[in-house]
Amino acid sequence: MDVNEAELDRLAAELGAVLLRQGWLLACAESCTGGWLAQTVTSVAGSSAWFDRGFVTYSNAAKQDMLGVRSATLLQFGAVSEETAREMAQGVLAHSAAQVVIAITGIAGPGGGSAEKPVGMVCFGWAASGLPCASSTQYFAGDRRQIRAASVDFALRQLQALVP
Repeated sequence: MDVNEAELDRLAAELGAVLLRQGWLLACAESCTGGWLAQTVTSVAGSSAWFDRGFVTYSNAAKQDMLGVRSATLLQFGAVSEETAREMAQGVLAHSAAQVVIAITGIAGPGGGSAEKPVGMVCFGWAASGLPCASSTQYFAGDRRQIRAASVDFALRQLQALVP
């Protein structure tokens, strides 16, 4: 999947308009996307009215220190798992002023994959105040850039579906 950056910008602007109408703030935690989601949403003029913060938690230590992901979760399920993505999202809720959050962790490649967790496997966790945390695993094809862009695209679409 080759995602067009103009499409990402459009999705971010649409999400921002919805968040602004609700009076909600967004925050995110990113691993494999390295801040691409935060960069995309902050490219929208006026995003300071609806974007609170982003955490780039690339290492396991960062996931633990900044978001409170439990070492037991990382040991049992690994950094790329829905369990870790949910704990990342819960950590963002706890460490931000946001009412809606998303977390992204995955394997963008070209190396690092395995039979159980191939390159292109990306786990998402999202939550909104008062709602249980949810998660999903997606498998994206392409090179590193395409996998990361597809992850940002999926995150923006998931957030739009989450906000009433």
